[in-house]
Amino acid sequence: MSGEVLTQAEVENLLKAMAAGAQEAAAAAKGTAPLAGPPESPRPGWKPKEKITPYDFKRPERVGKEQIRALQTMHEGFARNFAAALSALLRCMVEVKLTSVDQLTYSEFVFSLENPTCFNLLKAEPLEGNLILDINPSILYPIIDRLLGGGREAGPIARRPLTEIELRLVSRITSLFLKELAHAWENVLTLNFEVVQVESNPQLVQIVPPNEVVVLISFEITIGELRGMLNLCIPYNAIERISTKLSSNTWISYARRQSSQEHVEQISRTLRGSLVEVRVRLATSRIKTGELIRLRVGDIITTKKDIHT
Repeated sequence: MSGEVLTQAEVENLLKAMAAGAQEAAAAAKGTAPLAGPPESPRPGWKPKEKITPYDFKRPERVGKEQIRALQTMHEGFARNFAAALSALLRCMVEVKLTSVDQLTYSEFVFSLENPTCFNLLKAEPLEGNLILDINPSILYPIIDRLLGGGREAGPIARRPLTEIELRLVSRITSLFLKELAHAWENVLTLNFEVVQVESNPQLVQIVPPNEVVVLISFEITIGELRGMLNLCIPYNAIERISTKLSSNTWISYARRQSSQEHVEQISRTLRGSLVEVRVRLATSRIKTGELIRLRVGDIITTKKDIHT
């Protein structure tokens, strides 16, 4: 054997075998499996035992689906009541529609807003922390114009912070919004709302850390041909303690509840105190301009209308 000489092919095969053994030894020392060929294709009809669901750690879903449905049901009723109240304030038809109830991070909410905007910082005792009410300028300025006697025609939207006079007019809108919002929440919790601060730059206000989860409730306001968004931002830590009270069963029973006698009497008192404009055309007559000028108090104008009709 000592006198035999290996051929070149035998030397190459020996080196390959030594290299493969070294790889297996290194893999065993590291606790990993050695490199293998392509995996075998699964058998026909084979199904995995576990279902894998993708999860985005940047947008954790901390609010359950049942709580989301309860918030949606609650604010759908709120949208109808707020639309009626806003229509009475502006004396025109206003439609308010709930568009979405979503959960996202606070930074995503802030960067989705326009700058400048109407960014209201709210306190809602006894909830912890603060809430945000954002009114988009595309609908805010038409509402202000309507309060000042303007029409419903679309005009250029101002890209500037609100003036002192405009802030006073905005307070009427936010007060109406918070009043109806308190009524919507009264079946869960009695809330006392207060506007703490009004900013035009949303990036200057940070109520929670940027990665904290918030619930974003968005409404679309329509006045004639004008449309705009209104957003209510509720941090999760503000409603975490009362999340058990947010259930769809509560709102189903609440929606079917009969109107109480006290509620009926309150509506009757409100209607009795309402001012209603009444115009009646009794009859028509044609007179000369000179006769009109000579008319005095107590004069009688004859018409062709029969008094018995």
